[in-house]
Amino acid sequence: MKLWDKGIDADKLVGEFTAGKDREIDLQLATWDVLGSIAHARMLQSIGLITNDELSSLEGELKNIHRKIKGGEFAILDGVEDVHSQVELMLTEALGETGKKIHTARSRNDQVLLDMKLFARDKLKEVVLRISSLFDKLVSLSNMHRDMLMPGYTHMQIAMPSSFGLWFGAYAESLTEDLILLRAAYKITNQNPLGSAAGFGSSFPLDRRLTTKLLGFPDMHVNVVNAQMNRGKMEKTIAFALGSAGSTLSRLAMDICLYSGQNFGFISLPDEYTTGSSIMPHKKNPDVFELIRARGNKLQALSYEISLIGTNLPSGYHRDFQQIKESFIPSFDMLLDMLSITEMVIGKIRITPGITDDSRYQDLFSVEEVDRLVIKGVSFREAYRQVAEKIASGTYRAGKKPDHTHQGSIGNLCNDLIIEKRDSILADFDFEKTENAIENLLDLNTRQK
Repeated sequence: MKLWDKGIDADKLVGEFTAGKDREIDLQLATWDVLGSIAHARMLQSIGLITNDELSSLEGELKNIHRKIKGGEFAILDGVEDVHSQVELMLTEALGETGKKIHTARSRNDQVLLDMKLFARDKLKEVVLRISSLFDKLVSLSNMHRDMLMPGYTHMQIAMPSSFGLWFGAYAESLTEDLILLRAAYKITNQNPLGSAAGFGSSFPLDRRLTTKLLGFPDMHVNVVNAQMNRGKMEKTIAFALGSAGSTLSRLAMDICLYSGQNFGFISLPDEYTTGSSIMPHKKNPDVFELIRARGNKLQALSYEISLIGTNLPSGYHRDFQQIKESFIPSFDMLLDMLSITEMVIGKIRITPGITDDSRYQDLFSVEEVDRLVIKGVSFREAYRQVAEKIASGTYRAGKKPDHTHQGSIGNLCNDLIIEKRDSILADFDFEKTENAIENLLDLNTRQK
């Protein structure tokens, strides 16, 4: 079944090529296609294009399909092009001519765009909540290890004293910056495109504000051409935000791989979270974090891939956008898996105590000695010269008690301020509004007249 069928048999190979992987990928859009169709049907009834009885029949059958999806009983049959065609086929088989009315005033262009927005909006919520959970774990570890010193590095050379509290807290705050990007992506996503049809609107008197409200959108794409131009732009924006979170995880994973190596020995992983070698019996490989590092980098490439697919396309819909789904839809689960495994394993990391007591790290405290002389009245440049001469002559001896008290330093982590930052960002998502709207769509008692 093809929604565009005009009674002419299309070449089989062309049909298979143009369908691509839609039948497989579209299964993840099925729930959202049904919910979008319920909202659309209510709007059609409100403007007199279907009757109350037809609306009741359509809603009842759409909710039956929704139950089948949730129960794992929904499938896109052989010969059916995509999820939109399958849902309409099921409606038509159950309701006859009434089922054929569901596509009135709608195109597959605004239908798939709506499905993608509803799917992405829901997945973004999952990502945001999972990031917030990892954030809590990192803050907890930061507070737990606030007094455990570790070397800080610049240029891969010993630089200044740091702490595990500072290190864990740094990645927690980095996640808040990823949340800011996800918030921007969420706001771009959370606009209703329904009613834009093929990109040029409809001669029917559509009530786009009604579908906007029914679907829990705070706003709509007002200009119908712009609504269709958001295809690709939305995915690219989301991909950039997902890639930013992937970058944070990748960098954290790299630190763990480095610090768990024998040449550093700052941390160790439990045996059950490492893998061995087929030839070297001593190996404990941090494969989990190596894969997180690789997948985080892979996520960063996604926005560039989407950008290239949409490069130089004029306004309006183009089949090129179909290719975006194949990489975009799986990217959410990739990041969610990375976040889950990071949160699980990082809490089991063992910290090596007394790292900075080793004589190899005595130069780590040279700035502390410079600052001590400055407090005594020596100019900074003179104090720097004196300490540098001692280091060069081998007479420098470190005092290994750093005194950092300013905000965000070893002795004053200010994790409470970082938590406030996270909480403020989360409050701006307003997930409850969208959740309530979706629940109401599935409740016959809340039907809008």
